[in-house]
Amino acid sequence: MRKLPRRGGSPIRTPLVLALLVAAGCSGPSQDIARDVASSSAGIVPAAAARPRAIHRIRHVVIIVQENRTFDNLFYGFKGAHYATYGYMHDGTKVALHPIDLRGPNIDNGWHDAIWDWDNGRMDRFDENVLGFPHQGALAGRYAYSYVKHSEIAPYWTMAQTYVLADHMFPTMFGGSFTAHLDLIAGTTNLSPTTADVDWPSNRPWGCDAPAGTVTSLLDTQRNEAFNGGPFPCFSQFRTLADTLDAAHVSWKYYAPAVDSGDPGGLVWSEFDAIANVRHGPDWTRSVISPQTRVLTDAAAGHLPSVAWVIPDAVDSDHPGFGNDTGPSWVAAVVNAIGESKDWHSTAIVVLWDDWGGWFDDVPPPQPDFRGLGIRVPCIVISPYAKARYVSHTVYEFGSVVKLVEQVFGLPPLGPTASGYTDTRANSMLGAFNFARTPRSFKPIPARFPATYFLQRPASLLPPDTQ
Repeated sequence: MRKLPRRGGSPIRTPLVLALLVAAGCSGPSQDIARDVASSSAGIVPAAAARPRAIHRIRHVVIIVQENRTFDNLFYGFKGAHYATYGYMHDGTKVALHPIDLRGPNIDNGWHDAIWDWDNGRMDRFDENVLGFPHQGALAGRYAYSYVKHSEIAPYWTMAQTYVLADHMFPTMFGGSFTAHLDLIAGTTNLSPTTADVDWPSNRPWGCDAPAGTVTSLLDTQRNEAFNGGPFPCFSQFRTLADTLDAAHVSWKYYAPAVDSGDPGGLVWSEFDAIANVRHGPDWTRSVISPQTRVLTDAAAGHLPSVAWVIPDAVDSDHPGFGNDTGPSWVAAVVNAIGESKDWHSTAIVVLWDDWGGWFDDVPPPQPDFRGLGIRVPCIVISPYAKARYVSHTVYEFGSVVKLVEQVFGLPPLGPTASGYTDTRANSMLGAFNFARTPRSFKPIPARFPATYFLQRPASLLPPDTQ
């Protein structure tokens, strides 16, 4: 019987204002709830906790989404966090994780790839993933068992070493970006109590602007996929945070890059393009904002909405295959713009990666339902009230991010867990904060590329992900 990979750090517990303006011209969830209740004296908030009185200090929640990395791939060697120094291939070969550049070929990362990598919790088939451009068809092999050189992602490490690094964040669902981004606005992809949208639409652009005849795929409770057996990707089958935020008159914006894939319409890579009442209602022009660099100038001008999602240009996305390494600087630019603004003292920022991208990770994700959870991704919580230099081992899922928005603004849950919504069951992220402390002042995150670089550079017009 083979040994588990060695873990680093502590063990797992059970579960520039003017310049910008000018330029603009694990364990299972139920176990964790019990654990959190037992740990309340340590400041961990139970999942079902009432909205704490001090949370009114947070008036802005910003969700910065990056692409396709696992925790082991970005935070190998981080003191106090759970990471692996080696893994196993499908034939039992032990492989030490090795350093790579942030640039490099893509690895396929659909639903079947994720299920294959997971291998019923053995986490040992990443070598059988398939590489993308320019190596289409070749197996990933040892390439998947790697970590990014720390010098290339220094801004992320600075953020994690200053604020809160969550080492047990999991996507709601196995698979890629399309469903992951749905889960970050809705906490579900369920089209019925027994079926969920899975993988990606058959044509681009995604969403209500897709060409006629575009279909989605469905996953049932037995994890059988009906590939291309789902409806047109313009959904009204579930609620999103747009519904509850609008009802409560809470402002929100979804900052998204412009794309031009040669397809008609869909010139903004926004997950809300797949939500019928947003795409065909006033929110589309009022709250879906492009280019995504507007977040930099909005923050600098004091126009930050109450809730914001921030999606990168493809070349700033950390997605392998684009040959760029500007992603960490992009995130630093957003964080710095907020940190140097008048809204810093009332803001919580969540930085996360939407899916695992085919990279090795050693932590078997909990499996509360037929959709997942998916393979572990990094998450950083930044705020003047975030705990300092803290590693959170609490099991979070993308529903935890939805829940954070709900708790901050006193919103009702999107729907019952029985209907597929995950915001009710998900562990609260409030344990990452200490509202008893004096809010700390902001210290800019050093980065190779400044905010003006992103404001002045032409858009790539490429989608950040096609899966």
